Amino acid sequence: MIIPVRCFTCGKVIGNKWETYLSLLSASMDEGDAMDELGLKRYCCRRMVLTHVDLIEKLLNYNTEEGEEVEVNRIVEKEMTDVES
Repeated sequence: MIIPVRCFTCGKVIGNKWETYLSLLSASMDEGDAMDELGLKRYCCRRMVLTHVDLIEKLLNYNTEEGEEVEVNRIVEKEMTDVES
């Protein structure tokens, strides 16, 4: 989903390092070197960044509220016509 703001184990703030980490990786830097550059020395913090899977962009493609809203409107219209009859 979204990178956690803090490391689950030690509580160090890591959420602000995600975009920089991705830019370092896109510049062909090794994962370990990128984490060293960001100051992530503890293995718990490194684990948080290294194993994070960024799914938020993929989940935004499945906007179900719009479909549910149409369904609810159809049900309400049906109920209104039944009441008027």
